[in-house]
Amino acid sequence: MAASAKLDRVRTFAASFAASFAASFRQGTAPFAPFEWILAGRYLRARRRGGGVSVVAFFSVLGIALGVATLIIVLSVMNGFRAELLSKIVGINGHLFATPIDRPFNDWTDLSDRLSKVAGVRAAVPLVEGQAFASSQYGGSGVIIRGVRAADLDALAAVSSAIRGGTLEGFDDGTGVLIGRRLADTLGLQAGDTITLVTPKGSSTPFGTAPRTKSYTVKAVFEVGMTEFDQTFVFMPLAEAQAFFNKDGDVSMIEIYVDDPDHVGDMREPLEMAAERPILLTDWRQRNRTFFGALEVERNVMFLILSLIVVVATLNIVSGLILLVRDKSSDIAILRTMGATPGTIMRVFLINGALIGVVGTLSGLGLGVLITLNIKPIQHVLFPGAWDPTVRFLAEIPAQMNPKEITAVVITSLLLSLAATLYPSWRAARLDPVQALRYG
Repeated sequence: MAASAKLDRVRTFAASFAASFAASFRQGTAPFAPFEWILAGRYLRARRRGGGVSVVAFFSVLGIALGVATLIIVLSVMNGFRAELLSKIVGINGHLFATPIDRPFNDWTDLSDRLSKVAGVRAAVPLVEGQAFASSQYGGSGVIIRGVRAADLDALAAVSSAIRGGTLEGFDDGTGVLIGRRLADTLGLQAGDTITLVTPKGSSTPFGTAPRTKSYTVKAVFEVGMTEFDQTFVFMPLAEAQAFFNKDGDVSMIEIYVDDPDHVGDMREPLEMAAERPILLTDWRQRNRTFFGALEVERNVMFLILSLIVVVATLNIVSGLILLVRDKSSDIAILRTMGATPGTIMRVFLINGALIGVVGTLSGLGLGVLITLNIKPIQHVLFPGAWDPTVRFLAEIPAQMNPKEITAVVITSLLLSLAATLYPSWRAARLDPVQALRYG
């Protein structure tokens, strides 16, 4: 019964194919006619003689899928790294930095107000910055002290939204400071404890400048997620920092935060005009040129290297189609004797390769997007404790998908897959029926 049913299915397919084939030739055999798609699909299925062809096709699909998925995942992680580092480095340091040229910033109040009113400026933050040594009964560490106003600290979302202990209430009264989480761990401190700060720029004496030592209460502990900042920065009220570093009513610089950090160059001229005095403007790109340049070079090299995976996978399509042409040579001879044109034969094998490329690319797209969207849970499940933030700056693997890049990867994969089918298809179209029967 099983053999009879199988024979009936074969006869049904043969009758359907023959009818479609005959109808196509009566109508002039339009390109990519239905029978060409039917034939291409049948050629990709496993047969007793052609099982090897299906195995090669399967591994071609698998290779393309893995290549596309790897490209999407790696590019998304690289984009995530850049976005996270940019948001943290720029979020806590500002986008542009105004420093004095001819005289100190004694007019910093009016100057910061004028700069903050420029179109595209989110905030202009005056600050005092200096180095010091922080200590407790459990240890010590070098730190960078930043004196800011409480209102400006609230505007720094990277810090004010990352409080892990204590509160910012009463920050301007000068009795407390804000320290990073890793510095707190190093010194064994928490909110409410006392930290001692020492700076070499103290009071002047007949014997020279004496170091200044003063103890402060830890008002709050912040954690921005970047080791360098959590270990180094100490925020102090602006008036207290001016007294601590002997600033006679002036500030070290004014940090400017803009709406579009990638176009800070367009803000230079309006800011210089609004300052109404000579100032030196530098931006985050100049201060971090080497770091972000290295990230961009690494990203481009990774894209080039991983693209080779897709290239190698598409080469499997060439070998698979050549094997298929060899295996189906007798079928090609029969089709040619029935009136099939070389173009018809070529399109059949083009469809074969295109199907492999499309299935592999779409599978890789789905796999890459799925893993990228779940990169953090996968990290915690498969690699717990393997991500060291003291080495990689960040506490978690970031990922940010770029639709334009994903589209470029998909189009590139499809074009490579289509290009890989041209030679085998051309070879099949040129196959002589007599030689084909001899090979078959």
